[in-house]
Amino acid sequence: MDIALFGRKFAPDYFPAVEKMIRLLEPDTHTFYVQHEFYTFLQNGVSFQKPVQVFHNHKEIPRTCFCMISLGGDGTLLDTLPYIRDSEIPVLGINTGRLGFLSSVSTDHMKESIRALKERNFRLDQRSLLMLETKGEKLFGNFPYALNELTLIKRDTTTMISISAFVNGHYLNTYWADGLMVATPTGSTGYSLSCGGPIISPDSENFIITPIASHNLTVRPIVLKDNSIIKLRVEGRIKDHLLIMDSRSVPLQNPIDLYIRKAGFKINLISIEHKDFFKTIRNKLAWGYDKRN
Repeated sequence: MDIALFGRKFAPDYFPAVEKMIRLLEPDTHTFYVQHEFYTFLQNGVSFQKPVQVFHNHKEIPRTCFCMISLGGDGTLLDTLPYIRDSEIPVLGINTGRLGFLSSVSTDHMKESIRALKERNFRLDQRSLLMLETKGEKLFGNFPYALNELTLIKRDTTTMISISAFVNGHYLNTYWADGLMVATPTGSTGYSLSCGGPIISPDSENFIITPIASHNLTVRPIVLKDNSIIKLRVEGRIKDHLLIMDSRSVPLQNPIDLYIRKAGFKINLISIEHKDFFKTIRNKLAWGYDKRN
């Protein structure tokens, strides 16, 4: 089988664990496909005994690749999306970061997780994405997709912005706030959660519209079916804003209309059998840590 590897720079303490992972994978691996910048970093502490092909874009990863392993935190896993796209190559997130909802496999469980991977003892969690459309230029090139959320946020530190939202052509609300985000169920445990949004199970087929520091205290997050088309119209005196899709951002000038809908493909996340969504949120959010339990 062929394995793709992607990651960011991590603390040197993790090099032995990554070296161990490579040794565990090598007996069943024909070729490792490694993102070029990450490969340069790995050479500081990891050796490969099987052929390595570096890749710079999604076209250089064969669609027959067994999986991509993301080494880092949730942000690192989100950065794999432009390389995976609609290829259906599943992604396993190994956490060398901090919290890790998506990259939920810790390096302490590396051996069991790699064994489960090789034995096909895992399931695929299909995660929906949102897609951005505009009438003018393509703001994110040929990959206007996000797994977590799309966020509109002010760049000026003093003045709030005004964002009008429409759902399937019906006016919803005008938000006076520092910003607004549209999140997927996967993104419900990310920035949306920090702004007071609800946690939604990954298979719930919803979008969440969450305001960021709304000036009107009666405004709350709202949950919509993900077959809705959401239009955001950016207005107000301040012309410069920031538009963010997961970890990618572009400057934005109003007035402009943004159309958000569900993408036509999904991302496959590898879930090792002893993991599930509810166990993850219990552990990561310390649910149940009560003397009565």
